[in-house]
Amino acid sequence: MTAASAQRTVMVEGRAVPTDSEGYLQHLGDWSEAFAEALAREEGLVLTPAHWELIRYLRAHYQEHGVQAQVRVMIKHCSEAWGPQRGSNHHLHDMFPIGGPQKQGNRLAGLLRTKGEH
Repeated sequence: MTAASAQRTVMVEGRAVPTDSEGYLQHLGDWSEAFAEALAREEGLVLTPAHWELIRYLRAHYQEHGVQAQVRVMIKHCSEAWGPQRGSNHHLHDMFPIGGPQKQGNRLAGLLRTKGEH
């Protein structure tokens, strides 16, 4: 078993939700806003309305396209929504300091580990 496939749990409203060692859900159907809040707390992140906007965008993109949004797609979306400074790669990494929007954002959105992640 690799470190990435090792299992842990996140406590969500009294229920242990299974994740891999980095906090990615084992089962996409286990996602809820309460899961995102619990995982964010574990990661020392307070979710703001901007975080929620990006989390909802990531979930909608995945539902529509069947794949996670690439960082450049996130930047384009956020730049159009928030302006070039707040939508920049640097700002998105400031918002999601543990792996940036591609890793931490996808974890909080309840999406799977992206291809190529270790």
